[in-house]
Order: sequence, then structure tokens, then C-alpha cells
Amino acid sequence: MKRCRNGEVWDFESEMPEGDRGVILGLDGGTASTVCICMAAGMPAPSGLLPEPFPVLARAIAGCSNHNSVGETAARETIERVMAQALLKARATRSIVQAVCLAVSGVNHPSDQERIRDWLRGIFPSHVKLFVENDAVAALASGTMGKLHGCVLIAGTGTIASAYTEDGREARAAGAGPVLGDWGSGYGIAAQALTAIVRAHDGRGPQTMLTFNILRELRLSSPDELIGWTYSDTSWARIAELVPVVVSSAEAGDEVANRILRGSVLELAESVMAVVKRLGLCGGDGKGTFPLVMVGGVLQPNKRWDIGKEVVGCVSKVYPGVQPIRPKQVEPAVGAALLAWNCFVREFAGELAY
Repeated sequence: MKRCRNGEVWDFESEMPEGDRGVILGLDGGTASTVCICMAAGMPAPSGLLPEPFPVLARAIAGCSNHNSVGETAARETIERVMAQALLKARATRSIVQAVCLAVSGVNHPSDQERIRDWLRGIFPSHVKLFVENDAVAALASGTMGKLHGCVLIAGTGTIASAYTEDGREARAAGAGPVLGDWGSGYGIAAQALTAIVRAHDGRGPQTMLTFNILRELRLSSPDELIGWTYSDTSWARIAELVPVVVSSAEAGDEVANRILRGSVLELAESVMAVVKRLGLCGGDGKGTFPLVMVGGVLQPNKRWDIGKEVVGCVSKVYPGVQPIRPKQVEPAVGAALLAWNCFVREFAGELAY
């Protein structure tokens, strides 16, 4: 094992007994934050619902780990640091880790997975099972107790829809980032709202409550100041933080804000339907059932404008067997850990059979 660039993050291991209980690490990494949880590898298999509270030994949180946003070096440093913090809080060392699942946004190609696995092999002992996935996998697993079957829709700062079948096939739509049109995302919604303000100010678009409400939120006095605010820091997450203002404006009756949200619903629903169709997830007649796990700030229920509910309504018109799931007790990092745990248990059982 090596300490990699972070060096001192593993210094605590020299003062800690190795212990004899195995642990699992599950990590959910996105543009806004990265969460790592540590759970016992010997947890009994859940039957039905997961135990409440879920038996997490430790939880650690850090910043962005999407290499497309901050670069690969910074992303790896964040991931290594948050894993070390979780083990430190659990009073565990890398020597007793049995499996690790990293589910990170920006992992979009097998070459991404292999590159990160190679890096992890230099950090953990050779016996550790390593799984590297897109963050959509952890989100799905958080609603299916670690099983990869069904569809997941993430709509936070960015958005992606992914679907998986029990025989291992998968498909995805969106998730290409704001430049390539993730318009159902938080960034997409907020960017359209800022554009609408500029258009209204220029006389190229209708007047909108968004002008007053967003300027007040940002403590700006004129739409002209939006240019400086926007380009002083083009962080996707920073702009996406304006989504609640768009929603409240829509709920107050602003047609421009309502049009933006209706457009986002269609974008998100089309992403879901695209992956369901490609995999035949609903069977030949399109009426089979499938879970749709929905996570992310954009999909959280609001007073009147419930984007997630509207998305399900659109999808159900084409695929009436959709079964929406909004995980409440199980965060995506736990989903990642459950995925690693399921794989570890299957492999361990296979070894015992021999």
C-alpha cells in the first residue's frame, strides 16, 4: 500500500490496532459534494426493508470529486481524503477493508473505471474487491437495496438517467454536462432563468418575476450586474443554487418560470423513457413494471411545483408500469456500500462453496 499524494491522511493507521472485523466502504461523489460511509462487512442480509437506522459505522464528507470539474489530481485527493476520514472515524484501517465501491460522477467510460481501479489498487491491499461506477449506480442502489435492476434519474446540479437489467445490460441518457445540454438539471434550469432575465432586460423576451427575485437573492441592483456575477465564478453548482428561486417564482404564477420548469420535466422524462425503451425494461408490450429511483435536489417535492411528480406523470403515460421510489433513509453512499457488500457476499459465498 502507498499513501499517494495526500501522504499524511493515512498517518493515523500507525497508531491504531488493525482489528479483526471487516468493513466495506461506499462512496458517492458528485459535483457538489463527496460522501463516504463505512459499514460492517458482517452485516446480516436484510430481508425486505433495511434496518432503521442503517448500521453505518462512520460517515465523512468532502467537496467535489468529478474530475471533469476539478481535474483528476484534485478529484483523487478528495476521494482519498474522504475514505481516510471515514476509516479514522470508524477506528478501522485499510487492512480490514473487504470491498470498496466508488460511484463518482464523470465516470462515463470503461477507461475511466480502469484508470481509477488501477489507482485504488495502489492504495488498498490486494485482497480488497474494487468497484468503480458512475454515481447513478449508487443512486439506483439506494432505492433497490444494492440490486442493479430498474431505472435511476438523478437531477441535481447535473442530470443523468441510467437503466439496468438483471442480465447485466445497461443504458444511459443525458449526463453529458451543461455544455452538451443537460437542460433538466439544476444548472440548466438556473441558466435558463438567468438568460430569461437578460432577454427581458434587453427587450428580447417577456418581463418576468425572475428578475426581481433573483436579483434580490444575489443582492444585485440591476440585470447588468448579472454578467459580472455569472462569469466571476462559473461553477455549475453555484448557478444551480438558484433553482429554489425559479420554483418559488413559478409557484407565484410567473409564466416564464413555469415554462422553464415544464421544459425541464419534459427533458427529464424523455431521458427516462429513452433508456427504458433501449433496454426493453417494460417488456414487449411496454406495460411491465420497473422501479424508477429519483434522487437529487431538483426532484425533491415542493409545495405546488413537484418536478419529480410531474416527471412520473409524463413517463406513466407511455410506461404505466413505472414504480417511483424516492429514497428517504438510504443515501447514495449507502447504496454504493450495499452494492459492494452484495458483490462481496456473493464472491465470499462462492469461495466457501469450493
